Amino acid sequence: MAAASSSDSEGDRAESEASSKWLDAHYDPMANIHTFSACLVLADLHGDGEYKLAVGDLGPSGRQPCLKVLKGPTVLAESALPALPAAAAAFLMGQHEPRTPALALASGPCVYVYKNLRPYFKFSLPQLPPNPLEQDLWNQAKEDQIDHLTLKEMLEGIREKAEVPLSVQSLRFLQLELSEMEAFVNQHKSKPIKRQAVITTMTTLKKNMADEDAMSCLVLGTENKELLVLDPEAFTILAKMSLPGVPVFLEVSGQFDVAFRLAAACRNGNIYILRRDCKRPKYCIELSTQPVGLVLAHKVLVVGSTQDNLHGFTHKGKRLWTVHMPAAILTMNLLEQRSRGLQAVMAGLANGEVRIYHDKALLNVIRTPDAVTSLCFGRYGREDNTLIVTTRAMHRTFQTDLYLLRLRAARAYVRALESSLNPVSATAREPLKLHAVVQGLGPTFKLTLHLQNTSTARPILGLLVCFLYNEVLYALPRAFFKVPLLVPGLNYPLETFVESLSDKGISDIIKVLVLREGQSAPLLSAHINMPVQPAQACGK
Repeated sequence: MAAASSSDSEGDRAESEASSKWLDAHYDPMANIHTFSACLVLADLHGDGEYKLAVGDLGPSGRQPCLKVLKGPTVLAESALPALPAAAAAFLMGQHEPRTPALALASGPCVYVYKNLRPYFKFSLPQLPPNPLEQDLWNQAKEDQIDHLTLKEMLEGIREKAEVPLSVQSLRFLQLELSEMEAFVNQHKSKPIKRQAVITTMTTLKKNMADEDAMSCLVLGTENKELLVLDPEAFTILAKMSLPGVPVFLEVSGQFDVAFRLAAACRNGNIYILRRDCKRPKYCIELSTQPVGLVLAHKVLVVGSTQDNLHGFTHKGKRLWTVHMPAAILTMNLLEQRSRGLQAVMAGLANGEVRIYHDKALLNVIRTPDAVTSLCFGRYGREDNTLIVTTRAMHRTFQTDLYLLRLRAARAYVRALESSLNPVSATAREPLKLHAVVQGLGPTFKLTLHLQNTSTARPILGLLVCFLYNEVLYALPRAFFKVPLLVPGLNYPLETFVESLSDKGISDIIKVLVLREGQSAPLLSAHINMPVQPAQACGK
């Protein structure tokens, strides 16, 4: 994370001190912050004139998402979040004194509101009606009319074809291993199916006055293709608007009680313009590519696209200008200096540059050590005109650690297979567990397969066991046989003998396959590493 303050004569690490417009105030390559521009907000959260930085941290590499509040370079407070943050905003909830702004953080289906950095209120999106086919399947599971495997197959079919998405309960069920599904069904089959949208974006809209310290409404965009305007005091829904696509970026102007315009950039590649008392969009701006950012500056909608371009549009959809960037646009935000009446657009690029534009005129270029992931401009501490930049450097470090962890896990798994410590296929489609034991000094060995049905109630039958081996080195009297009915929970030992034929003291692996009758794809497999025998101990 880096922070820079506006200056007229002093420089930063990227430019000479004589020509730079910025003073490099703080740089921390170990800040451990992973976020994007929508989750950064500067506000006087305690009403003491000291502006803090609130960050919705995504928590990469297995860490839990959290809310961080920074005072200067120090983390002042940190609290865990139940889901990934989508946006953060500071707003005034009322006209009463003291005029301390509240902090709103959108995460999952909820907006968490904090006053003086303490939990104050939680708003949850209204629940949506569940998919009727999904509801019927869980009702059948509740009455034990279908087992967990049938439920899995049917839910997968619904997920691929149905227009109404599945509930979180069904999605969690489909992510489980086969051995865990039956217990999950027994635990959740009596619970009602709930489907709830999540918040994708959030911003603020002045309620009835345009003053800087006037109270504001929260405007939410949801995965259900809706926009909701919330009352700042009661947190009831004042207005609901529908969109043809899922909103990902929002920009608003005006006041809710008077007149306002709302621009929503959606995942379908379009930008929709809505006005007060309109339930549906009035204008539509069709983009040729996906939007990567949306900023309103001096009544001009500036859109960043995946084609590395900045486009300027009017609120009626007329294109005013286009500027091509030297690298991919990763993030955008507004730079506003109220004392000078300046509104400019900041674009963070993949080549490490932050480019600042007033309309299509380039005002300044700031170079950073790595690709820019988020930008925030405003008052920080007691210093006006502060620019806060986060880069991808720490994220790359976390990704490297994650890849190393996965590599070590893969190597350990291969070693386990080779030593037959855990000879279970990772693609098992039945609740089965297989363990192999080799006994004897040679040249004849006793091979025992311990096969277990790990389900809680369903027996398994119609299975076959097949051995694949080098016939030059080994001979098996029973290389293929049927498996008896497997009762849940019991361990079934299946025995056969292996004779070593080599007189050179060499060994090889024997592969065990568990199949279902009439199917060629194995349900389970294991690699058995046979012991090495002395040359004189080997048979014919």
